[in-house]
Amino acid sequence: MRRIVHAALPLLALVGCAGNGDAAGTATADGGAIQASGQPFTVEAIADFESPWALAFLPDGSALITEKSGRLIHWSRAGGQNRPVDVAGVPQVDAGGQGGLGDVVLHPQFASNRLVYLSFAEAGEGGTRGAAVGRGRLVVDGGTPRIEGWQVIWRQVPKFDGRGHYGHRIAFAPDGHLFISSGERQEFDPAQDMNSNAGKILRLRDDGSVPADNPFADRGGVTAQIWSLGHRNPLGLAFAPDGRLWENEMGPAGGDEFNLIERGSNYGYPIVSNGDHYDGRPIPDHDTRPEFNAPEITWTPVISPSSLIFYTGDQFADWRGNALIGGLSGQALIRVAIDGNNAREVARYPMGARIRAVDQGPDGSLYLLEDGGRDSQGRLLRLTPAR
Repeated sequence: MRRIVHAALPLLALVGCAGNGDAAGTATADGGAIQASGQPFTVEAIADFESPWALAFLPDGSALITEKSGRLIHWSRAGGQNRPVDVAGVPQVDAGGQGGLGDVVLHPQFASNRLVYLSFAEAGEGGTRGAAVGRGRLVVDGGTPRIEGWQVIWRQVPKFDGRGHYGHRIAFAPDGHLFISSGERQEFDPAQDMNSNAGKILRLRDDGSVPADNPFADRGGVTAQIWSLGHRNPLGLAFAPDGRLWENEMGPAGGDEFNLIERGSNYGYPIVSNGDHYDGRPIPDHDTRPEFNAPEITWTPVISPSSLIFYTGDQFADWRGNALIGGLSGQALIRVAIDGNNAREVARYPMGARIRAVDQGPDGSLYLLEDGGRDSQGRLLRLTPAR
């Protein structure tokens, strides 16, 4: 079992946190950029969206942005203008609660095949719902941008009642394999049920088929998809520059996690957790069951981690190789340093809003999507180094 680092310090005591989030609180969507006191970046609010969830930059510098309601938006800032255009050919989604249109990721060979991957919540029989992932070819020439040849390549099995804990983040490995995070849908037991792909990290080929070298491939069915198990609500999934896969997930009442994902490993939920049930019932900590893979970091109080990238650009040179995590309840951008198998939070930057997604722009600047909260309005923020 690896060492667990608990991040429970008061927010303002953390490195880099002298600011109070004023940058996010007062920037406007008309392009005004300001710097909060003590923050190492300026913040520019450049567009508004309705409950945005994820973004992906295209080679030309424009971006695809998802909204939970089911809209996929092609956004461009060409000529200094905000130009959001709806993309046609998007699947019908079951929007409500935590579900709707989710992640958007480009195929590693997007420049030649134009394939875009989307995750979403879909309706099933009898009021059930489940996460799904599909792909199609993005066409932007000749009028309205559209997805052609749409095909669903993965589904959560089984579907469940309720609209929580879909997970459904997407990440491509350096070798081209497709990884999908699948939440346990607030049902607890599926995370340990090998006949369900909920509460798991899945490994597939880019067309949704199952690689023969998966750890449980010989069992067939959805079990063959499983790469790791024992996860709760995994909302961040990313490969570090060294090729290793990391994940962040929401714990219950306490115990948010940052995990190094290893082949065939069991991360213990709901048998163990560094948080407890919402009704106060205790859950044994990871250190009581060393057979389960323990997180590299746990957070209590929680940050509600929403997303994850590894920074590889030049604008924030000191951050290169660090993990960047969006915090929902934490209302912050969290920076984590990696040293081998160990990880530690090194800075927390208050943003004054729930941060749903983090991405790196083509020029090395950072982009954040606000969750929007109750009023559903979420801004796209651009972060550049303070001058």
